[in-house]
Amino acid sequence: MNVEKTTGEKQYRTKVHFVDNYLLSPTNPITVNLIGAGGTGSKVLTALMEMNHSLLELGHAGLHIRLWDNDIITDANLGRQRFFESELGLPKSVALINRVNRCTGTNWKAENRKFERNHFEEVPKNAQATLTFTCVDNVQTRFEVADILRELNSHNRGYRDTPKYWLDFGNNRYTGQVILSTVGEIKQPDSEKYEPVGNLPFVTEEHGDLLRQSELKDDTPSCSLAEALEKQDLYINSALTQMGCSLLWGLFRNGMTEYRGFFLNLKNFRSQPIPVA
Repeated sequence: MNVEKTTGEKQYRTKVHFVDNYLLSPTNPITVNLIGAGGTGSKVLTALMEMNHSLLELGHAGLHIRLWDNDIITDANLGRQRFFESELGLPKSVALINRVNRCTGTNWKAENRKFERNHFEEVPKNAQATLTFTCVDNVQTRFEVADILRELNSHNRGYRDTPKYWLDFGNNRYTGQVILSTVGEIKQPDSEKYEPVGNLPFVTEEHGDLLRQSELKDDTPSCSLAEALEKQDLYINSALTQMGCSLLWGLFRNGMTEYRGFFLNLKNFRSQPIPVA
């Protein structure tokens, strides 16, 4: 691949992000906070289960997941989310984690609560994790997560489980996006071929105004699957999950990326990558 682009007499090197070395050869499983266990989060958990098994087979230490969600399973969740009729009334996080642990022998954890500060403005217990995934439809939650990640990074830099990356999933009925961010600056190696970029901005910094505008939309919980499908089409969550987790898998396998996410329109089957800049 030709990584140099020539314009006139100037040559530009392709901008890439080199993944933090800790993700490539950790001594312990990489800790992951997965926030949200709904239409996207329940499917992301399945993808991470597959990824964990594959990493272990490749000699990697694998992943340790903590799933955060305070909702219970209702009729509206059946069909579009990873839940079954026998699980109605159970906490989403508990049902999913128990199922994965039984199937794969993992010891992943369920947090039947929101990922947010308490009444004393303290960050949640067990909030420390190397990777954070947000699969939420609440805009305020994203800003809360951003604030908590900054605090954890500033107070715990250099320690195990220091936050390093945030992968945010978001969607409307037919469209969505996945955006990868670094938590602070990730040290980059010298490169003659590429232009390394150590900081990937938070989605709340780059698209904050757009997120606040979307907050005005109706977020009333759906009472049936038919009603839920009026808000989010059947396969938008699955499509985002596969492409978003493929981005993370590429970081593990290649150690670098030219892209920090993508926009997807499932109605016209069009996707637009977001290059590292």
